[in-house]
Amino acid sequence: MKKAPYTLPLAAALLVAALTPMAAQTPVELDGATIADLNAAFDAGTLTSEKLVAMCLARIKAYDRQGPALRAVITLNPKALETARALDAERKAKGPRSPLHGIPIVLKDNIDTADLPTTGGSVLLEGSIPRDDAFVARRLRAAGAVIVAKMNMSEFASGAAHSSLGGQILNPHDLRRSPSGSSGGTGVAIAAAYAVVGLGTDTGGSIRGPSTANGIVGLKPTHGLVSRDGIIPLALSFDTVGPMARSVSDVAVALGVLTGVDAADPDTNKSAGRFESDYTKTLKPDALKGARIGIARDFLGQDQDVDWVVEAALTAMRRAGATVVDVRFPKWLLDVKGEFYSAIRYPEFTAQVAEYLATVGPTYPKTVDQLIDQAANVNAPRPDGAGPNPGRWTLMKREAESGTLEDHRYTAVRDHALALVRAVVEGVFASQKLDAIVYPTSPRRPPLLASPPDVPGGGGTSASNIANLTGFPDLIVPAGFTGDDLPVGLSFLGQAFTESKLLALGYSFEQATRARRLPVHTPRLPGETIVVPPRRPTSSQEPR
Repeated sequence: MKKAPYTLPLAAALLVAALTPMAAQTPVELDGATIADLNAAFDAGTLTSEKLVAMCLARIKAYDRQGPALRAVITLNPKALETARALDAERKAKGPRSPLHGIPIVLKDNIDTADLPTTGGSVLLEGSIPRDDAFVARRLRAAGAVIVAKMNMSEFASGAAHSSLGGQILNPHDLRRSPSGSSGGTGVAIAAAYAVVGLGTDTGGSIRGPSTANGIVGLKPTHGLVSRDGIIPLALSFDTVGPMARSVSDVAVALGVLTGVDAADPDTNKSAGRFESDYTKTLKPDALKGARIGIARDFLGQDQDVDWVVEAALTAMRRAGATVVDVRFPKWLLDVKGEFYSAIRYPEFTAQVAEYLATVGPTYPKTVDQLIDQAANVNAPRPDGAGPNPGRWTLMKREAESGTLEDHRYTAVRDHALALVRAVVEGVFASQKLDAIVYPTSPRRPPLLASPPDVPGGGGTSASNIANLTGFPDLIVPAGFTGDDLPVGLSFLGQAFTESKLLALGYSFEQATRARRLPVHTPRLPGETIVVPPRRPTSSQEPR
């Protein structure tokens, strides 16, 4: 009897051929997926925007009012899934608009959105719907991003990470500790993977504090690089808008969408000919090789665990080929920087928030005095968590009493002191031929919520307000953890419009250290694995 042909090798070959593409694919957890990973999955058909947004909404449902009850969200977008479905259909028919096509994002609740309330975290503006989108919101929507939610924040972008409308925001790494403000809700949301990218605002450290406290990447851009049109002001001499994400590459992608000269914000004229639309081009793992990095020793010595992390970070940079040199700021600058900051910040808020309040509905307060008067009527907590915020409202009284924009106390600092500070910091860079100055973003680990708040003045014992006084960019990258498992961030301070260089250095440091992790109080949920096929880097993707 004739034997049947031996067919196993053919069958095995067919099986291997069928499985090889899948074998080459990489499973990536939601919290570790970059925008480039997500786009590769979109292109391969292993992920849709609708599914991605649904994952983010599931995490918000699990952790924001249930479980640890982080209270990072003020308003959910009820049309987020509908928008994602429409963007999936558009991608299939026409291709993506940008790397942000279908990517879920969150916005701090002082950024105007014409379809969602913008409250500044205050019950005094509860339900206020702006006339139109802020410049940055329009840019994000045009790029195809999905706005998932508006985030809780320090009320009117100042004070503790608490608001009268949203309540107390909790740190997902340790619920007893502050997530920092004022962009605290955005920082928590990105750390907990409520979205891929978030926008915060920074006047004296309000992107950078929440970035380090929550263990994520954040960028305070050069003053004038990103428009503040449609944002509730705190002090326009210092106010900036910037991206927050879990990776340097995602911050770089988002920044390229946000830049550009805007007639509604004259300060953006400073960026003409200096901004980029693609900040991923310079991201290389070896960017630290040959770089000169200054370590600002003035801001060490306040927490031995933070100091240890910083020293380990410097060792990593030296191993990557960087030269690290000690730098010191003049003592007079360290002594007066808080006073310079407050001399501008307080009177500008009083004048400039009134200009914003003139654009909201007739039933809302129109001046700081009216805000104070109406706040006096909010004297008990509500069942939804809203309630009094005496700390911020007391500060509002100091702002109201700080004088006008014509007072010599204000004009002397604006016209002379700020230029002096900028010249000194530029001199530090030039004298040492530095590419960046690094320092611990917060010189101490995140404080307990029960601790007394920092003295008003922006930055406190940190270096953070130096970037605001000069208008210079400051990039925060996770650097490690304290002995009690709290994140520590490292700031990369650069000169004006050197974001490309800072992002390259930060990316190189990130790849050498990989110090980020998902917070312990927001663990992964079932079904959060994303299948990512192999891909080649392009100008809109980070190198792998």
